[in-house]
Amino acid sequence: MVTSVEQRAPDDVLVHLRRARDLADREYAAPLDLARLAAAAGLSKFHFLRLFRTTYGTTPAEYVSRRRIERAQDLLRATNLTVTEVCHAVGFSSLGSFSSRFRAVVGESPSDFQARYAATGAPRIPGCVMFMWGLAESSATREKHDRPSPS
Repeated sequence: MVTSVEQRAPDDVLVHLRRARDLADREYAAPLDLARLAAAAGLSKFHFLRLFRTTYGTTPAEYVSRRRIERAQDLLRATNLTVTEVCHAVGFSSLGSFSSRFRAVVGESPSDFQARYAATGAPRIPGCVMFMWGLAESSATREKHDRPSPS
């Protein structure tokens, strides 16, 4: 009888890692820490961290951050949301950390990226539509909805 993940075949461990990666892909805008991702994988935090880094070539935190930046690129290209609105919609709490991470990954600032795509004249989705359909729900709005209502 197998009692721990460490004794299982590597393919079996991949299933667990994929659960955590899928959680990160699905809930990238929510607060995701190592403990929550490891719990999704059913592994201890530090064993999960080692396996994730070995398997995907990046840490879970870097993976989540990159996923947020990818989504931010989509929103900056296709909507008329401000950089600050995009920052909060994808799960960053600080505009400064968002901007510096965006520049490190993309090679230009979020506002320059947005301006470059705006100059193409492509139609842009109004931000109100994005928020109405929940496609860019800010973390503050999400927290408000997640709280139990006072009775």
